[in-house]
Amino acid sequence: MRKIMLSGLVLAAIATVVMAFRDKGSRIPPPKTKLSRATLQDKIRGGWAGQTIGCTYGGHFEFRYNGIMVPDNIPVHWDNGSIQHWYDSFPGLYDDVYMDLTFVEVFEKHGLKAPVDSFANAVAHASYPLWHANQAARYNVLNGIKAPASGHWMNNPHADDIDFQIEADFAGLMSPGMPNTSSIICDSIGHIMNYGDGWYGGVYVAAMYSLAFVSDDIQWIVTEALKTIPAQSKYRKCMEAVIATHKKHPDDWKQAWAEVARNWNEDLYCPDGYQADLNIDATVNSAYILIGLLYGGGDFTKTMDISMRCGQDADCNPASAAGILGTMIGYSNIPEKYLQALKVVEDRDFVYTTASLNDLYKMSYKHALQVIRANKGKVGDDAVTIAYQTPKAVRLEQGFSSHHPTRKIPVHKLVQHTEPIQFEGKGIVIKGYVQGDESYAAEVDLLIDGKVAKSVRLPASLTTRGNEVAHAFALPAGNHTASLRWKNPADGAKVNVTEALVFSHPPAKN
Repeated sequence: MRKIMLSGLVLAAIATVVMAFRDKGSRIPPPKTKLSRATLQDKIRGGWAGQTIGCTYGGHFEFRYNGIMVPDNIPVHWDNGSIQHWYDSFPGLYDDVYMDLTFVEVFEKHGLKAPVDSFANAVAHASYPLWHANQAARYNVLNGIKAPASGHWMNNPHADDIDFQIEADFAGLMSPGMPNTSSIICDSIGHIMNYGDGWYGGVYVAAMYSLAFVSDDIQWIVTEALKTIPAQSKYRKCMEAVIATHKKHPDDWKQAWAEVARNWNEDLYCPDGYQADLNIDATVNSAYILIGLLYGGGDFTKTMDISMRCGQDADCNPASAAGILGTMIGYSNIPEKYLQALKVVEDRDFVYTTASLNDLYKMSYKHALQVIRANKGKVGDDAVTIAYQTPKAVRLEQGFSSHHPTRKIPVHKLVQHTEPIQFEGKGIVIKGYVQGDESYAAEVDLLIDGKVAKSVRLPASLTTRGNEVAHAFALPAGNHTASLRWKNPADGAKVNVTEALVFSHPPAKN
């Protein structure tokens, strides 16, 4: 083999470049990345601990500041009993963690090749209450619409909502340094409840977790992870706008918040968010996670605080941000004041479950070792070697194709007193709820232009209810009449119709 002689000057230049990358926190991970088993375990614990701490930190602010920032002069109280307080008084705060736990337990029971129906059924039959896209998915699965159809926008008017984003942590934590493997996991499970931008929220969050195992450069992590999202998507364009604003205004996170507010803040597709201050859209809430990570600069408290002060889902967003950062720095480097509060509850089962944080640490570590082995990595007695994956974009999908909300029609009547709804468009969502005995389910027909478009069963039970009374998309564009027919009235039962949301063609772009 011919030897190539390099000058001292060239060698020095190469050394400088290599050191620069090292100084930037392993900006380009090697094809084979080695971690001690202790470090891997510490990072996994840091991810789950960070998520739990972040959720607690923002607990008092969840959806209390919608469309506005949480003022700087409102302090966050924290002491050694802060997490225990929520475990005792409102354990449902940790819905994003115990939803994650549901998926982790399915992997524990059925292995890495568990079919998607096992995850969907676990969510559908769980005892905890759900909301938005998760509840719509549960309702769909219980009524015969299986995944991925259960999350598709045609069947799930909440498909763009935040749900999978707040519960995708598990996918990144079990795929250290393997964001494409994480995306594969997200593809099957994330489409149980979301589609399009709602799915992308989970893909991006999970990819950031995955890359936090192999770099300590938060800017590299958030930028590289974004490569998993198609460049043409609205979701990615919003994240790119946040990153660009951070480069332009690196010391003022409120500039990035204002950029999101100007261009992305309208929640078009959640039936509860349209023309309301509430925004549970995955895109905007992902932007708030990203703002916290970028402007937090690796400081644990500052990262949580900024994500929380962006408002909207102000517990889940700092939970995701702190979970990603906790993975990067590891459990052992989370500030002691937060760990002291966490250790009080680590052996306590989450509500609606029979598993604790300590159980979660162990299961997630076990699954990470399995995924490393299954993806060309090696697991030794003292260390693991990860076959690092360069992020690749998942497929492009955008929900609510050719559908755009145009107006709300107030109703606020019982179903039997609801007059036919005249509308011009190609879709309609009729909102409402059922009251009655927990065992009762109303049977209602949705008629479009006098013909039955859909027959629905609407339980009065909070756990198994439908989010809305009925909906229909992809109608022929034009004038329509929607009416409801209640087929099984019962004593003490009520079907309340609150309003209708009409969809038509998107407005022409300037």
